[in-house]
Amino acid sequence: MCGVGVGTSAILKVNAERALKRLEIEANVVATDVAGVRAEAADAQVILTSSELVDAIGKTNADVIVITNYFDVDELAAKLDMALGS
Repeated sequence: MCGVGVGTSAILKVNAERALKRLEIEANVVATDVAGVRAEAADAQVILTSSELVDAIGKTNADVIVITNYFDVDELAAKLDMALGS
């Protein structure tokens, strides 16, 4: 999830897909902005975002995972493995 557009969330989406592939986890990854997150969150198991945007997500049953570096596939893999792995 990113603040306004889809540029940052698109980067996060691609790298999350790489991390999930590394973990051999199949998932549907969706890029969204603050305006669209509530609609997407209704079906989400996990929401990846920055610490600045956590409060914008609102109430959700999804695990909200704060990502420090959207380009760090190792960070994404570690955090996704904790949330989704065995």
